[in-house]
Amino acid sequence: MPEGDTVYRAARLLDRALSGRVLSRSDFRVPQHATADLSGSTVLETLSRGKHLLTRTDAGITLHTHLKMEGTWQVYRPGERWRRPVSQVRVLLEAGDVSAVGFQLGVVELIPTAQESGAVGHLGPDLLGPDWDESVALSRLTNDPDRTIAAALLDQRNLAGIGNMFMAELCFTSGIHPQRTVGEVADLPRLVRRAKQMLEVNKERAIQSTTGDLRPRERRWVFRRDRSPCRRCATPIRVAMRGEPGRERATYWCPQCQPGND
Repeated sequence: MPEGDTVYRAARLLDRALSGRVLSRSDFRVPQHATADLSGSTVLETLSRGKHLLTRTDAGITLHTHLKMEGTWQVYRPGERWRRPVSQVRVLLEAGDVSAVGFQLGVVELIPTAQESGAVGHLGPDLLGPDWDESVALSRLTNDPDRTIAAALLDQRNLAGIGNMFMAELCFTSGIHPQRTVGEVADLPRLVRRAKQMLEVNKERAIQSTTGDLRPRERRWVFRRDRSPCRRCATPIRVAMRGEPGRERATYWCPQCQPGND
């Protein structure tokens, strides 16, 4: 699933392509909005809120989208060939010589701009947003000290923008087993600051890396490196499906660098 830095870049792409332009065509290929038409309205801005995208128009309507697992936004100029099949298109916005195409979007909603809080108001402080507040994030994280740190970091109500990859990498670089409880984390503020630093660095580059190495097989410490040797100690990385019922995810860790009850 795309993480906060990826969604931030998607918002920036749409903002640069569409803001200030009048929509000449809108096509929503989802049942609930199949007859909606935003043509003639001007796009004011697109911004990210955690993993959510908000495209606002002067008609007082906001297009709320979420990439979920497979979604992406791409921008094309006349004559450019789309890099995904037409069958995957969920939203098409055209403004002059620009086409913004949303493929396999997990959420597509048209909501009054004044009611955006109904879609994103539950989110905690956004690690990449103007509302970032470390103290609020820490307060929410510590509200349930018996919860695993993995679950607490992934809960967007605590702080918005961390997905499974960043969670795994943060736990490794902090030497914390992902099944440790929040109350067992000795320096939670440092962990949260590291999370912000990771996302800030990665929002500026198309290739995600937590190691600082951009080579294809060298970009991660533990994520999706199950059974590969740990980069620090050579112990095989472990993976297990963990998490709350119905929300299980693959969890990666080094049993030597991140001691815990495996």
